Amino acid sequence: MSETDLERMVAQAREMQSRLAELQRDLAGRHVEGSAGGGMVTAVATGELRILEVRIEPSLLAGGDRQMIQDLTAAAVNAALTNAQKMIQEALQQASGGLGVSLPFGTGGG
Repeated sequence: MSETDLERMVAQAREMQSRLAELQRDLAGRHVEGSAGGGMVTAVATGELRILEVRIEPSLLAGGDRQMIQDLTAAAVNAALTNAQKMIQEALQQASGGLGVSLPFGTGGG
């Protein structure tokens, strides 16, 4: 491998790193929702896999069924995180031109 080839590979790696950093910033600003109980509980997640908000319908709270509220909240949060993971994978596929690039979840962004 010549020095020119190596320099070209290093430049391509830096460009890809820059693109991924830009994509990560973009994903951090995107939001997706997940819900449970027919929309009685809704969770909002970011592209950083962080939960921003959990909304619980007042009628569910008025019913006072603590176990149901807990179960529906967990299900809504899990649905939101699943939707965020799908959004991330789709964005990575699009950014990589369908080359099958994927990154493990929970990396970077602290």
